Amino acid sequence: MQGLTQFIPTEVKIRYNNVLLQAGFDTLDCGSFVSPKAIPQMADTAEVLEGLDLDGSKTKLLVIIANVRGALQAVDHKKVTYLGYPFSISETFQQRNTHSTIKESLVRVEDIQQICEQKDKELVVYLSMAFGNPYGDAWNLEIVEEWIYNLANAGITTISLSDTIGVSTPENISYLFQELIPRYPEIEFGAHLHTHSHNWEEKVRAVIESGCKRLDTAMKGFGGCPMAKDELVGNMPTENVYAYLQENSISNTIKSDIFHKALQMADSIFPK
Repeated sequence: MQGLTQFIPTEVKIRYNNVLLQAGFDTLDCGSFVSPKAIPQMADTAEVLEGLDLDGSKTKLLVIIANVRGALQAVDHKKVTYLGYPFSISETFQQRNTHSTIKESLVRVEDIQQICEQKDKELVVYLSMAFGNPYGDAWNLEIVEEWIYNLANAGITTISLSDTIGVSTPENISYLFQELIPRYPEIEFGAHLHTHSHNWEEKVRAVIESGCKRLDTAMKGFGGCPMAKDELVGNMPTENVYAYLQENSISNTIKSDIFHKALQMADSIFPK
């Protein structure tokens, strides 16, 4: 939703998220505590949280934050389990996304981690540009691992490797996860992939076969990062991943009838 210019009414967000909460997902990214000037669509996240009904749902809630101020707002909400912070290994993108250098961002992670520990929340770090860099900054496995090592030393136990601009391939997905998962058994690695419609399946297969079990998706594949390049590369479509799991007899907790109800709602919310 964050990339849409037309504001989605708060009550629509609440109804939609409440259906998703019953569909059987592990985690639901339900909003962001970021500057309303930067992301106007997320200005009502606190109100949305108030309207969410967690009764009968095992789904945990995640909200995105970009600084300490946002973290302090987020941890005051009892319904929230996870705070998600975008940490880029591209100096250029880190400046664009959070107006800080990478080193400043690491200090910010450490401060936010302390806040999370005090309030019994868990910090999820999205390692953006993990699969390549379109801005001319250096990129290789050693750089990725260096920052994962630093994040692990800061106490981070959930790191999602993020392909913000859609440059991941089955080869570099497999390479990264097969190298990093055995090396850091204390870390739960995730995949946050943006993708074009023609190559999503090969990426999902690479993620699953590499041993990664945390995969971010978005209904209808809509969206992208508004702080990235001018053209948005869509998110990994939830309905495609669900179909892949079903077709390959991979165990999951999704309730088909509720999922398809949410998918119909998404048709009326997101532009065609």
